[in-house]
Amino acid sequence: MLEPKIHIIGVGSDGLNGLTGKPRELLQSAELILGSESTLAVVSELPAQRLPIGANLHEVVQTLETNLGKKRMVVVAGGDPLFYGVARYLCDKLGEDRFEVWPHVSSMQLAFARIKESWEEAYLTNLATHSLESVLDRIRTVDTVGIFTSDEEDPPTIAKQLLARGIDYFRAFVCENLGAPDERVTQGELAEIQDMEFDALNVMILKRKPGRPDLQRTPTQFRRFGNPDDVFIQSRPKSGLITQAEVRAIVLAQLDVQPGSVVWDIGAGSGSVAIEAAQLASGGMVYAIEQDVADYHLIVANAQTFGVKNITAIHGTAPGVFAGLPAPDAIFVGGIRHEATRLLESAFNALRPGGRLVVNVASLEGLGSVYAALKQIAPPVHGMLVNIARGTEQLETLRFEALNPTFLLMVTKPIAKM
Repeated sequence: MLEPKIHIIGVGSDGLNGLTGKPRELLQSAELILGSESTLAVVSELPAQRLPIGANLHEVVQTLETNLGKKRMVVVAGGDPLFYGVARYLCDKLGEDRFEVWPHVSSMQLAFARIKESWEEAYLTNLATHSLESVLDRIRTVDTVGIFTSDEEDPPTIAKQLLARGIDYFRAFVCENLGAPDERVTQGELAEIQDMEFDALNVMILKRKPGRPDLQRTPTQFRRFGNPDDVFIQSRPKSGLITQAEVRAIVLAQLDVQPGSVVWDIGAGSGSVAIEAAQLASGGMVYAIEQDVADYHLIVANAQTFGVKNITAIHGTAPGVFAGLPAPDAIFVGGIRHEATRLLESAFNALRPGGRLVVNVASLEGLGSVYAALKQIAPPVHGMLVNIARGTEQLETLRFEALNPTFLLMVTKPIAKM
């Protein structure tokens, strides 16, 4: 009786020659081999029956289930089958206990080794399971990107699509046939890569050029609030510190911005909260206060992109710039660092009666100091821990990627009793 196991074996571009021991024996004795067309091609000398894996994942699952314990079956995958491979999908569908996984060195690992770059903090994606359009938001905001390309979205196509969207600030490396005798590594500007030809077996790496800011996407129409993070220009290396879209929506709700409200955004950064507050307070005024001169200019640029006129960017340090500003109905503090008590006292004193003060804090240390300061100034203090996970589809499965948690603390200035 056959062992009731399905073996998933990672192979390189050198096929059987790159395998030793048990994985090689399993492949040579297999009666049915399943894998992508390109992976099956590197073990073409084997006589076993073959089933290509493509969009037919339902058929693949049925075939494996029907033949389990009846045929010696092996699934071949490029490199590490659990690294953007089909192994996770099959294990989820049929159960982990039915499989044995034999990893090989991933082509992504080899690609980063060839260009002598660390992939520890790189954003990695597979265009066989995700369209380039769906991952553009992530590509815009990172320093290094590793891409498993596809037949439809190969390196020249990727380069053309990035350039068409104004994303010209990456240098590209295309690593072909890694581990094979005809291995080749090509590097160049995206404008150069778009006119080249490459073998189908390749990995593409993008490295951001020094000092280049993220560029915003230009949608046909902006939302009133909760716009995607990437529609705002952000400075490097601070991108990702923007008040995220989901948190921004909660903040604006807590601020209770009305059509005629006066709003202060202290530590405005790229101005995302201030700009969306200005859209809600169409008959009011928003003051975006920022001490970093580069971010001050980003607020101005983002306000122009959104076409909001009722926003004033102020370059200066709080609370020193408060004098002369009209009393606010709502204050958001998003960039508090030192002297929390002094700043928050000044902000709270400036509020109109009934006004709301909302503070965004990213660390536990900051949470403790800000909470203590607000409790002295204006109890009760209302707190909120915001945990957000964004969905992403992987091989027909919806998974979630968690964002960094953040804390919101809110107080309301009492209305004096008559």
